[in-house]
Amino acid sequence: MRHGFKGRRFARSVSHRKSMFANLAVSLIEHEQIVTTLEKAKDLRPIVEKLVTLGKRGDLHARRQVIARIGNEDVVKRLFDVVAPRYASRNGGYLRIMKAGFRHGDNAAMAVIEFVDRDTSAKGAADRARAEAEDAGESEAAA
Repeated sequence: MRHGFKGRRFARSVSHRKSMFANLAVSLIEHEQIVTTLEKAKDLRPIVEKLVTLGKRGDLHARRQVIARIGNEDVVKRLFDVVAPRYASRNGGYLRIMKAGFRHGDNAAMAVIEFVDRDTSAKGAADRARAEAEDAGESEAAA
């Protein structure tokens, strides 16, 4: 019996599961909205909400704890400077999960997980900036 074991295993080892949720958290903080399976979204919500709470604290120890959890310092900077101050007056409930139908390949339930008061221009902004930087780099190399 699995008494006292919280969360799903997703047929992955502990280290794989931790890195999967760290990567999902990085994507969610960076884009402020992602599409994933419903089960992963349900398990991701408490992880990211705890990260936002640490971001609201704002001290060096909290920053180091978040870096240890997700490992991406650029995203941690965004969390502490942009995302966490937006929720300074809110006591939890930073994320929303909306069901988004079923995936064609395996009929898995899909969901959209997003921040409640998200910045709509943030979705894909990092990808656009990265593509523009690559285009500028290629044009300089060609010249």
